[in-house]
Amino acid sequence: MSISRRYALSLFAAVPVLAACGVGGSSSGSGGGKTVRIAYQNFADSTLLVKDRQTLEKALPDHTVKWTAFDSGASINTAFLGGSIDLAVIGSSPTAAGLCPPLSIPYQVIELLNVIGDSEALVVRKATGITKITELVGRKVAAPFSSTAHYSLLAALELAGVDAGQVTLVDLEPQNIQAAWQRGDIDAAYVWTPVLSVLQQDGVTLTDSAKLAAEGKPTLTFTVAGRDFAAANPDVIEAWLAATDDALKLIGTDPGTVAAAVSRQIGISTDDALSQLKQNIYLDHAEQRGPDYFGTPDQPGELAERLHDTAQFLRQQKKVDQVPDLATIRAALRVPGAGGA
Repeated sequence: MSISRRYALSLFAAVPVLAACGVGGSSSGSGGGKTVRIAYQNFADSTLLVKDRQTLEKALPDHTVKWTAFDSGASINTAFLGGSIDLAVIGSSPTAAGLCPPLSIPYQVIELLNVIGDSEALVVRKATGITKITELVGRKVAAPFSSTAHYSLLAALELAGVDAGQVTLVDLEPQNIQAAWQRGDIDAAYVWTPVLSVLQQDGVTLTDSAKLAAEGKPTLTFTVAGRDFAAANPDVIEAWLAATDDALKLIGTDPGTVAAAVSRQIGISTDDALSQLKQNIYLDHAEQRGPDYFGTPDQPGELAERLHDTAQFLRQQKKVDQVPDLATIRAALRVPGAGGA
């Protein structure tokens, strides 16, 4: 099942109904067991190996595991507000937005799935003749709003000295970006694979998220869990983290096996899946407890500061109303491998 932002908004409108039906921390399955509702996205990452192997289903035989594909982090945030998901794969920009008013979503960041590299990029149509970001003034540029790609697009414009108001920004989900590109409705787009790979066939890459990270604007992919769900279901969180940690390690030791799983899950060739996996940086949980990321409960790392900086940038761009203090952001981080800390 795939959920677009428009459909997710209908879920948000149904919040009272969902609450009345008991949808929240964990729902009951038809057999009286629990249902774990996972939001994932159709790009190459370790969680697709977990899904492909049904690792969570095997570890939690008394649970029903429901996987739902979402087009972007914005629609995932809306679904969290509607109480319809428990765990989600989501980027750092929508996570930062989710922690800020007006959303203020009560979820926790429980692990880092990747540091985004050139799997997200700003591409312009070759036919435009554009070769520099400054030449995008007056042009139509698409990105899924409130996504890591949107954050990176705004950062790229800022770094190039281009006011975002000088560019016509178009809010489109990845598949709609591909369609608009093929129709000639847009001049450029900041998007992620696999749509990015299609655009690059007749486009010119102006910058990517690896280059922006080097310039101080990094983006990341997380797993987030509803705070109440995580507190009430420590067995699920433990099983999920064990599965994803193994998958993260396997990307380093046997990427071909992970690529084969990605290929089966999102319908691309194994070679393309392997190429996309190589575009990001993967850290296992032990590495994530280093000072550059989560740190430890006693010695917090820099991840909270990075999320806080992202939130500050979103505030400057008028994408959020206000930014919580650093302590509030830090409290939303749950160090993987440190229990409920």
